[in-house]
Amino acid sequence: MDVEGQIEARKRRWIRFLDMSAAPRHMLLVRHDGGLPPRPLPHPDNIPQRIEWAWRQYQQQLEAVGWLDDDQVPHLHPYTGTEIFAAAFGCGVHLPEESNPFALPLIHSAEEVAGLKIPDITAEPLARIFDIADELRRRAGPEAVMRLPDIQSPMDIAALIWDKNTFYLALLESPEAVRELAAKVRLLLTAFLDEWFARYGQDFVAHFPDYYMSGGISLSEDEIGAVNPDMFYELFLPELAELSDRYGGLGMHCCADARHHWPAWQEIPEMRLLNMVQPAAELEVAYGVFGDHTAQMHSWCGDGDPRSWRFPTGSRVVMGAGADSRDEARRLVRSLGRHR
Repeated sequence: MDVEGQIEARKRRWIRFLDMSAAPRHMLLVRHDGGLPPRPLPHPDNIPQRIEWAWRQYQQQLEAVGWLDDDQVPHLHPYTGTEIFAAAFGCGVHLPEESNPFALPLIHSAEEVAGLKIPDITAEPLARIFDIADELRRRAGPEAVMRLPDIQSPMDIAALIWDKNTFYLALLESPEAVRELAAKVRLLLTAFLDEWFARYGQDFVAHFPDYYMSGGISLSEDEIGAVNPDMFYELFLPELAELSDRYGGLGMHCCADARHHWPAWQEIPEMRLLNMVQPAAELEVAYGVFGDHTAQMHSWCGDGDPRSWRFPTGSRVVMGAGADSRDEARRLVRSLGRHR
């Protein structure tokens, strides 16, 4: 089978896997960078370097299809920091020398929300991402899969725009203003995503981690560790359900300590994949809790020899492992292949 045929076969495996209705039960991603240089920071003055790095990564992924039998779908990666949508609203951006950019708060009180204008997707931070993605797609051709930039939930973006010193108080004291801000963010976010999928197609690799989806969206939901279940049901769950319904499914990343929201997560329609970054003991429980509900791709799969890894009956898990050489990568595929 040629490279194109192998990629199409991998896509079909991902679709069956995420549907929770047919084999395979598990997917496998082996991390082998093979000399790829450090990724340039997503700063505005690094755009040419970012494009070249992403192009080199894509070419390396294509080459690996020929020798590594895992489930990676080669993709073009117009990566960003978390600041992009907040910056479009007018937030200042801090550019650390050794880490990703982040937004500085613009809103400090409920009274300021009404005057905040909804920007167009041609606002500078977003237009820049389209420019990067357009150039990568021009090089690779129209069939190349695009990876989403950093997408966060509307409430998460609202928490970047609104100073957290007063945002969390506003969740209790001014929830209507919080809803108003999140609604404005949602209008910008959906306008951006509608244009993104119109340009690059509805199959993509998630913003984080790197699983493939055909339809739907992926996003981060990281502010919920500090809110109680009632507040999640009132302010967070409705927008997640709306986005999942709009795009046909949801892949969600969460690195918050949010076990108290696990029951509510099971009410999100068409949850396609759940990713958590938590201690191993927490994730070991999660594999069982969500085993028959959604596919999972967490920060921990097991300790020691991969051949000893075990997952609950009926669960669907994306296994990730790192390799320092091609030989080690092939050994990992052979070791973990029995799970698939």
